[in-house]
Amino acid sequence: MSDVTTVQQQASSKEGAEDSADESSNFWASCRKAVTRLLDWFAIQTAGMKLAIVTVALLIPATAMYSWISLQAQEKMAADVKAMVATEKGEGVWSYNKQLPVVFGTGSVLSFLEQNPIERITVIYSQLSWSVSEKFVLIESGGKQHAYYPSDMETKIFTDKAVTAPWGGKLTFVPRNELDAASADVFARLEQRFSGAKPQSARDAWKGELSALASIALTLGLLSFLWIQMRGGVKALKFIEPTQIHGGIDDLVGMDDIKAEVAQIKDQYGRREDYAEYGIKKPFNVMFSGPAGTGKTKLASYLAKELNLPILFHSAVNLETGFVGGGSQTLNRILAMAKRRKRCIVFLDEAQDLFMKRGGRRKFDDDTQNMLLAVLDGVRTKADAEIIWIVASNFNQESQQMDEAMLRRFQMKVDFRLPNGEERLSIIRHYLRQRAGKVETHMDLRHLVELTEGRSPADIETIIDQAGISAVQAGEMIGEATLMQAAERVLVGNVTGNTTKERERDRRIIAIHEWGHFLMDFQYERELAGGDWNRLLADMKTIKISLKANPRNNALGFVFHKQGNNLLKTKADMEHDVRVLLGGMANEELFFGEEGTTNGAHNDITRVTKLLHHAIAEMGMYRKTRLNFGALEDGGQGKGVDEETRALMEAQSERLFAETRALLARYMPLTEHLTGKLLAAGEMGLKEALDEIRAFETAQAGAVDAVDAVDAVEADTADAVALH
Repeated sequence: MSDVTTVQQQASSKEGAEDSADESSNFWASCRKAVTRLLDWFAIQTAGMKLAIVTVALLIPATAMYSWISLQAQEKMAADVKAMVATEKGEGVWSYNKQLPVVFGTGSVLSFLEQNPIERITVIYSQLSWSVSEKFVLIESGGKQHAYYPSDMETKIFTDKAVTAPWGGKLTFVPRNELDAASADVFARLEQRFSGAKPQSARDAWKGELSALASIALTLGLLSFLWIQMRGGVKALKFIEPTQIHGGIDDLVGMDDIKAEVAQIKDQYGRREDYAEYGIKKPFNVMFSGPAGTGKTKLASYLAKELNLPILFHSAVNLETGFVGGGSQTLNRILAMAKRRKRCIVFLDEAQDLFMKRGGRRKFDDDTQNMLLAVLDGVRTKADAEIIWIVASNFNQESQQMDEAMLRRFQMKVDFRLPNGEERLSIIRHYLRQRAGKVETHMDLRHLVELTEGRSPADIETIIDQAGISAVQAGEMIGEATLMQAAERVLVGNVTGNTTKERERDRRIIAIHEWGHFLMDFQYERELAGGDWNRLLADMKTIKISLKANPRNNALGFVFHKQGNNLLKTKADMEHDVRVLLGGMANEELFFGEEGTTNGAHNDITRVTKLLHHAIAEMGMYRKTRLNFGALEDGGQGKGVDEETRALMEAQSERLFAETRALLARYMPLTEHLTGKLLAAGEMGLKEALDEIRAFETAQAGAVDAVDAVDAVEADTADAVALH
């Protein structure tokens, strides 16, 4: 039993020692982290700010030492005065003797000296360090002694007056340390007649206390300033350690081609000497370009984790400070912090403005870009070679004119792209797996994959998050319907039916307008499908027709559709897009006349204008020549539309509108039928719409067949009568 107890005690002691060691380790780790952050903050300051910080830091102990010495000296003098002015026993050294007049104030003492016969004036003083002195003035007049403790200023006025005053010759200065037995009569008179006004050291003690408080306040003020600066400046410029980064490169679903290029950076950084033998000695400058939300920031952080390097994230938009040269100063600070770490990654996001061509009208317009060029060139020190600079932009050299000198600084350019269908499916499944147990099984995700065509992984994550929020609020699992509702909420906006709920006329106009768009697309896809309704259901881009208002684009109704996956558009495709856009206004004109068309087609007309301008002015369609004169202008945009282009655009718009109107005229009975259904339901999905169209056409065909049958019977009857 004792052995067990001993073992338990040893285990407890060991655990206690381990806990103590862990606490000590955590304490020193926190201290190191705090010191590192303080040094990082100090490194990014300007030279003037560094000098000010050092000066204030040195003043704090100097002020504290001065206050301490002053207080010590005053306490010593107070003790000496106490001993010097001690009176009869039992009265207390600081009791006030009302029979002894004590003069306070320069004016009063000078007036006293002028109005009374003066026998002798003795000034006993003690010289202290730091030029602080204590003075005790003993005035003998009419056989009485009057005590006075003047300030330094009062002493100066007093002694200056003594030069010309009649009592000046009776003034004697006696150093406190030179008083000897011959001056015993002075002490005797003090002991007999003075019990005491408070000495100057005691009266001015508040000054020493105030000085000490000022020193403490200065210290606290500086510490607060450092804390605020570290919370502000260093918060914006702060390294993230590899251990703080969650996840890894494997969490980025798809993008295998992009991850392979990043793996090349990792290999080159880890084997710098091997690459140097082949002449690869340039700084590690990497350019990430691609649409927002494609994973540029995440991949940079995962690279830092793979290389076990700290990484500093900063937005290039926030480089400028509002002052001339602010951007270059910020870059200098970032570089100083990076050089302190020696091996690290600096990631500048949203840097498309830094890639623009230089040549501003003001000489300081290009300061930030010039500074970045110098930093990326690695001209400062050889130590810069271990710093990886990753600069990210939402555009590349194909979609934006960029400065050639800036592009040359990047030995590697990684172009991020939007995910394809297979990658989108993998991304959706990845995010749904993270919510295992809250997701319905055997879901058909094809519709969501098609719906997210042209969307980034960040958009897909937002849709899944929104589906999760909706599922929690409804108290149900995440299913297909939840995902589709979330996609509509994210991609279209928070739609509402309250805007047009009690406005039947507006709802009817909107319904006819939206059916015009839908039926133009329906006719085109129907011809391609060859009458196959199943293929039509799969191929049509439309998902839903709704009468709900969309505050995002101020539309009173909308057609929710999938993004097209055609990277190349033919002339016929573009004409189809124009007809679909014109379908809304054409249907309004058919039902309400030209005077009854509304401004609801404003956005449609704007898009038609841009499409026709692109086709004619930029692609040379409908022309004998294939030239884009707009490319000759700065920025690739023409100053205006020339007369020939305008005439061609107007002619094609007129032709396409006429064709659209003629086709929709054939569908007017169908439009009337669909409008009634949509007004009753508020919104209709693609399958519902196609089922209604198919049923309507079947009924119409039956009616036609019935009429034909009646006509045939009547014809047979007429023939029979004729035979008789």
